[in-house]
Amino acid sequence: MGGPVVSDLATSDEHWMRRALALAEQGAALGEVPVGAVIVRHGEVIGEGFNQPISAHDPTAHAEVVALRKAARRAQNYRLPETTLYVTLEPCTMCIGALIHARVGRLVYGTTEPKAGVVESRNQLAHTPYYNHLMEVEGGVLMEVCQQQLTDFFRQRRAEAKARKRADPAL
Repeated sequence: MGGPVVSDLATSDEHWMRRALALAEQGAALGEVPVGAVIVRHGEVIGEGFNQPISAHDPTAHAEVVALRKAARRAQNYRLPETTLYVTLEPCTMCIGALIHARVGRLVYGTTEPKAGVVESRNQLAHTPYYNHLMEVEGGVLMEVCQQQLTDFFRQRRAEAKARKRADPAL
């Protein structure tokens, strides 16, 4: 009995992560670091977003926060129990705090963030017992695809910067 549920969950996780990857691509097209997030409750998207701190002139406009804001408006509640947030990159301190305050039930992320990730890479804030809410966490869903999206984005940005510097050595 446990096998099919896990299989269905894994298939569902990959489905929603692919949607998060598509959102991340929208952010990349705007010059934003490609991170996408989707919040799902009972099989339905209730909020989604992509990184947009540059274009929105808002340092808090990370994909997770954008998705949380939309989901809370839709639910007409700042608490989002029984939801799963799918995000392509391991959350930072600000985002994990927002997920805890929103009472998100489950977090699924694609790849780790070695410098600032606080679920696995640096601190394990999602599992800190002194918070009044703990969520289930699953990492590594479509990890290679999520990593490649980020790698390609930063490789392209470095190539563009190098081309600008060649065109105008004063840069």
